Amino acid sequence: MNDKFLSGLCLALTVTALLAAGSAAAQDWRPLDPENTLVIDTSKGRIVVELRPDFAPKAAERIKLLTREHVYDGLKFHRVIDHFVDQTGDPGDHDGGVSKYPNLPGEFRFGLTPGRYTVAVAGADRTAGFIGSSPFEAEAQATITRRPDHKLPAWGDYCPGVAGMGRDVGEDTANAEFFFMRDASHHLDHSYTVFGRAVVGLDVIRAMAVGEPPAAPDLMLKARMMADMPPAERPKIEVADTSGPAFRALVERARRAKGADFSVCDVEVPVQVGR
Repeated sequence: MNDKFLSGLCLALTVTALLAAGSAAAQDWRPLDPENTLVIDTSKGRIVVELRPDFAPKAAERIKLLTREHVYDGLKFHRVIDHFVDQTGDPGDHDGGVSKYPNLPGEFRFGLTPGRYTVAVAGADRTAGFIGSSPFEAEAQATITRRPDHKLPAWGDYCPGVAGMGRDVGEDTANAEFFFMRDASHHLDHSYTVFGRAVVGLDVIRAMAVGEPPAAPDLMLKARMMADMPPAERPKIEVADTSGPAFRALVERARRAKGADFSVCDVEVPVQVGR
């Protein structure tokens, strides 16, 4: 385990501990939207994903559709590379398979509307921050003044826990496969569609059996949209409001601690479960 990973983990734990200890008021937490929350029960534990249709509307729609058709139930994590990704979602349980639906276009970039995102890094050449639990990077904020739609060109940032669509060689070949990041890997930015982030279960993601394919692959036992679960079975989760003052203050502490090396991947958005 490298020093950079340990440092990022310590900062994430610090942020979580401070919020959980009561440094944040009730208004600094928010519930998840059941219509955009994917709950995956795996052979290693539960993963809860907050979907971001504002990043990738077609990918989010496809994930919901295949989940509700139970396509993902019982599928293997067929390609797992330590410190990189857990790949799953192939209806044939191997790399490169597709669903009965057509391939999707790449959704690598999107427009940010001013006031609807939290800035963690504001440099002369780039912006980075959060929309909900998902990290993003974008062009410099001054770019907005030169765009007729007054939106900031942005893309999802492949930090730990981020969920992306798998694809074939062509950029417009995403279909059913998806993957979770075990660690950060920015070379995927701009090239693979980000559709959300795991708010619960990063430990589960990192515990999956490794291999291409693994000798004894882990499984997605059942995937459900939270909205389709009986109320009594829905996970009780609140996520730190990344637009709130408590979270902003904690990001500032992380920025000071990391100095010039700070990135949004150093901050794991805190959650509280079962309250």
